[in-house]
Amino acid sequence: MAGNTTTTPFLQDTEAATAEKNSGGGRRPKQPWKGDLVKSIVYSGLDAIITSFSLISSISAGRLSSVDVLVLGFANLVADGISMGMGDYVSSNTEHDVAAKERLVTEWDVANRRRCQEQSLINRYQALGMTHEDATTVVNIFAKYGDVMVEEKMIQNGILSPEEAEKPWKSGLVTFGAFLLFGSAPILSFIVLIPFTQNDTVKFIGACVMSALALAALGIAKAKIAGQNYVVSAGGTLFNGAIAGFAAYVIGWGLRNVAGLED
Repeated sequence: MAGNTTTTPFLQDTEAATAEKNSGGGRRPKQPWKGDLVKSIVYSGLDAIITSFSLISSISAGRLSSVDVLVLGFANLVADGISMGMGDYVSSNTEHDVAAKERLVTEWDVANRRRCQEQSLINRYQALGMTHEDATTVVNIFAKYGDVMVEEKMIQNGILSPEEAEKPWKSGLVTFGAFLLFGSAPILSFIVLIPFTQNDTVKFIGACVMSALALAALGIAKAKIAGQNYVVSAGGTLFNGAIAGFAAYVIGWGLRNVAGLED
């Protein structure tokens, strides 16, 4: 008897696994990394590389020296990094405050307009495929617990709980750090090549190579995080950077040679 009791769950699990395999479900997809910090790293990194490379392109098209590239490049990089970090902090802090305020409103609605809130949840669950009876049963269970009702209403409204969001200062600091890290890649080529050549064209080509490598690395990292195709993701970031750099170069060249803006 004891043997039969222990083997039955094993057989049921085996049958369930076989049925799942035969049903065409296949292997479970890779779960992507989560968190707002991922967004800060990818967004600020992409913006930093393109901003630095575009600045270098416009300066090179205007035939300015490597000293101009380094001075303007690093000054612009730090200033933009501070601006991006503060912007991320302010926006994240505002989003956090809005979520906290929305929670207070939701708590009041649940306490004073409970029937209306319950009906709203029933309608939502029915839209997701539940029958009216099942949706009503679920909501009636939730209605016994005020905090659960509040959380469900927050989810329904698409608002993240303030406790679950990243700290605003952390998002701002990560954005600032990622901006400096990725944005310095195009400028570093000018420093690395100083002992080897004084040709600004060679240094600009080096900046193009460094920018392409940084963009490709960021695209691969983005694909790793989101579970996307590496080639497609890297190609997208490279295309984005190429368009921005080309536009900056054309504008710099045009202002100097067509518009006649000489030294």
